[in-house]
Amino acid sequence: MPQTRKAYRAAILHSIADPAQVGIEASYEYFEDGLLVVENGRISALGDASELLASLPAEVPVNHYPDALITPGFIDTHIHLPQTGMVGAYGEQLLDWLNTYTFPCESQFADRAHADEVADVFIKELLRNGTTTALVFGSVHPQSVDAFFSAAQKLDLRMIAGKVMMDRNAPDYLVDTAESGYQDSKALIERWHGKGRLHYAVTPRFAPTSTPQQLTLAGQLLKEYPDLYMQTHISENLQEIEWVKELFPERKGYLDVYDHYQLLGERSVFAHGVHLCDDECARLAQTGSAVAFCPTSNFFLGSGLFNLPMAEKHKLNVGLGTDIGAGTSFSLLNTLNEAYKVMQLQGARLSPFKSLYLATLGGARALRLEERIGTLHPGTDADFLVLDYKATPLLEYRLQQAKSIAETLFVLMTLGDDRTVLQTYAAGQQVHQR
Repeated sequence: MPQTRKAYRAAILHSIADPAQVGIEASYEYFEDGLLVVENGRISALGDASELLASLPAEVPVNHYPDALITPGFIDTHIHLPQTGMVGAYGEQLLDWLNTYTFPCESQFADRAHADEVADVFIKELLRNGTTTALVFGSVHPQSVDAFFSAAQKLDLRMIAGKVMMDRNAPDYLVDTAESGYQDSKALIERWHGKGRLHYAVTPRFAPTSTPQQLTLAGQLLKEYPDLYMQTHISENLQEIEWVKELFPERKGYLDVYDHYQLLGERSVFAHGVHLCDDECARLAQTGSAVAFCPTSNFFLGSGLFNLPMAEKHKLNVGLGTDIGAGTSFSLLNTLNEAYKVMQLQGARLSPFKSLYLATLGGARALRLEERIGTLHPGTDADFLVLDYKATPLLEYRLQQAKSIAETLFVLMTLGDDRTVLQTYAAGQQVHQR
């Protein structure tokens, strides 16, 4: 039999709870010289190296990283596959940006060969940046999702994706119909949902681009397949919110549109939520829905500042999203750098341990996958990263001054990027080596 058990020795850190709920000290577990044991794609042991090495059979290989930190794999709760080729598109806010750049870029996904090419680039970028799970928007074309899932399945990645449903207020070359969106989504669900570590998300782009008929059918899919995900956008931009009021005058507000069509629930993730009010946060929390906090995108499009303290007050599940391609980096380390500034601008603080939580366990809870990913607890999937303390000369020098794991973690999130990720593992297999 091939050797399936391996061990990894380094400083090891993972979140075990939300610091906003239990306090910082009770929110994480840290081993200065730790050992992670992996067997058959799952974590079988975690603890101090001095204790675990004694019980480890001599033939088990131990990978030792004396200048690195092992953490769970990062979880991106909002990202667009078809926008990979338009990151850094200049000069517009949300609605004009969609029409000027996004829709023409997404139209290319009618070609399966193009979709395959971008899916390969996209997954390599995710893994190079330490993202082992993502909640992904495809384009309106079913082949965009086929291409993504085909590539993800080869590496046994835990990924969630869906075909965009969009039957109005978009170019003729990029719309489906209420019925075709339903049927295409259903075919993709049957083909991919639950295959290996893949999951399907019903994906109405946002309320303005779906008719009431399409939103009704999106809700119907969620009833027919109760363990599906639902992803869409909400309250990103003030002009967008006014547009929703014009299109749905009978509804109380933006969230009420989705609520009316029964799109809220424990596997529903709403991207942005920059301009949510207290009542909307309370309703999202009540239904078990989650929000994806996308700071680089919100800065880039001038959308506003997400109110994380308000979300915490309501115990609303929040994950982190890069929102490629309005977001400007696949790196969740870089995204956390921006998230810290979002909080600073609101007179609040984002501790490095809350940041770690958002990028790992918080994302897993937003996706209802905390039993499988987001921590390094024994029994969970072996999705983890090796972060290199010597990735750049400045990082190496700065970390020599660090006096605590809190300071080390904050410096990694302030100065770190894709270069910091030495190795990425998914289901116990190495899927990226810098």
